[in-house]
Amino acid sequence: MTVQITIIGLGQTGASIGLALAAHSDKVFITGHDKEYEAEGRAKKIGAVHATNHNLPSAVENADLIILAIPIHQIRETFEYIKRDVKKDAVLIELSPVKAEVTKWVKEILPTHCHYVGLVPAIGPGYLDKIETPLSTPQADLFSRSVFLLSAPSGTPGEAVKLASDFVKLLGANALLTDFIESDGLTSSAYLLPQLVSASLLDATIRQPGWKESQKIAGRAYFSASSAFSETDDADTLTSLSFHNRENIIRALEQIIRSLVELRDTLENKDEEAFKSFLKTAQQGRSDWLSERIKGEWGNANETKVEKISIIETLLGSALSKRLKPNKDEK
Repeated sequence: MTVQITIIGLGQTGASIGLALAAHSDKVFITGHDKEYEAEGRAKKIGAVHATNHNLPSAVENADLIILAIPIHQIRETFEYIKRDVKKDAVLIELSPVKAEVTKWVKEILPTHCHYVGLVPAIGPGYLDKIETPLSTPQADLFSRSVFLLSAPSGTPGEAVKLASDFVKLLGANALLTDFIESDGLTSSAYLLPQLVSASLLDATIRQPGWKESQKIAGRAYFSASSAFSETDDADTLTSLSFHNRENIIRALEQIIRSLVELRDTLENKDEEAFKSFLKTAQQGRSDWLSERIKGEWGNANETKVEKISIIETLLGSALSKRLKPNKDEK
C-alpha cells in the first residue's frame, strides 16, 4: 500500500521536497497543488509529483501526509479551505519560519483528528552561495546536510513527531527539536533579520542624492549585501513574517542598531584599534560559522539508533503505519 502525500505549494521548496521523495516513488504517491497552473505543470514535468490536483480540498482528502510549502499570508486561508477534507490521523507539516502565530490558527481552524507539526527548513551548505530565482530551480538535494527546526503543540502524538523527524531525514537533513517560542526567536535573527538589514541598506543608499553616481561603481560587496532582499523576494511575505514575529524582530533590530552605533562610535572617537578589532571579530565569526555550516555535521541531539524499517514506517511511524499496512490476507 502506497503512502499518499500532498504537497501544497510547488515553488522551489515544495518541488525540491517532491524531487527528494521521488527516490521512494515505489512506496509513495505524491499529489501536487499550486495556485498557479504553470507551477503544477512544471512540477509534474520534472518528476517532483506524480499527479496534480488544482482543486485544493480534493487534493488533500486522501492524503496521509500534507506538506504546506506556501507563504505565511496564504496559510490561514489554506487551513480554511482544507479543514473539512483532512482525514483522520493525517499529519500536516507546515514550513513557514513563524510558528507561534500559525499554531493559533491550527487550534482555531483545523479539526482535532489531524496532527500538526511545524518545520523550519534551512538549505544545504552546497547552495549557500547560489543566488537563483525561487521558482525555476528545484533540487533534490536542496536540504542535504542541513537542519530543520521542529516544533509541535503539546499533546501531539509521538508518531506524528516521528513522522516529521523521519521526513526530514529523507531530505538528507536532521531535525532539531524546539518549541514555538524558541523557533521564532531563532528565525528572527538567522532568517528574517538579514533580509531586513538588506532592505535597510538599499533604503540608505538608493534614496541618497549621490546614488545616481554611486550606482555606477557598486560592485560585489554591494551586490552580496543587498541580495538577502532582492527582486525575487516577496515584500508581502516578509511584511507578514515580520509582523507575526514582531517582538523578536524588534529585539533583533535593536541589536543591529547597537552594533552599528558601536562601530560608529569607535570611528568617531578615532579608536582605530577598537575599529579593527570589531571587524576582525566579525570576520572570524563568519569564518567559524561558515566552516561549521559547510561541514554540516550538526547531528541530532534527540536521535537514537534504530533499525532500518520500511518506507511506510519511516514516513508515518510505527503506530500510524500499522493503520496503513494491509493485512496478510489482503496481499
